[in-house]
Amino acid sequence: MTPAELEAARDRLVPDVVGDGLRVLFCGINPGLMTAATGHHFARPGNRFWPALHASGFTPRQLHPSEQSQLVRYGLGITNVVARASARADELSDEEYREGGRILAEKVLRLRPRWLAVAGVTAYRVAFGDKKAKIGPQTRTIGDTRIWALPNPSGLNAHWTLPAMAEEYGRLRAAAEADG
Repeated sequence: MTPAELEAARDRLVPDVVGDGLRVLFCGINPGLMTAATGHHFARPGNRFWPALHASGFTPRQLHPSEQSQLVRYGLGITNVVARASARADELSDEEYREGGRILAEKVLRLRPRWLAVAGVTAYRVAFGDKKAKIGPQTRTIGDTRIWALPNPSGLNAHWTLPAMAEEYGRLRAAAEADG
């Protein structure tokens, strides 16, 4: 993909991957330009979402971003806090995060997943006004949906290795399975 093709994807919207009866609705910060250009969530090479999803046991094999629609058969979905695509998350304003949190809460009330998993604790903190949130299960719920803050799978998040990330995703998987 050329730099011009990526730049042309700026501000595009990427459809959610959702269905009825979701166990976990994963929520990214916002689509990156590669995601917007391809229409596939977490599409940038180096993003660790798909490897962590598989290594944690959510999927029987590592899916390619182009196979994202298969997630629904596993009771999984994907959305974003902020819908518009950007090159970097720091291009988003706090107002966009807060508005995204409001829209996300409405979406969760409509879809009723058992868990909302926000992949980026900083985005969760701003979107939901919870400055003290840490990685892991949150006390807040949206209706009957519980919330889990996950580490951001971006390759830029060097604080989290893939094995550590997969372990945290695995904790969420175990909790989702325990819920029935």
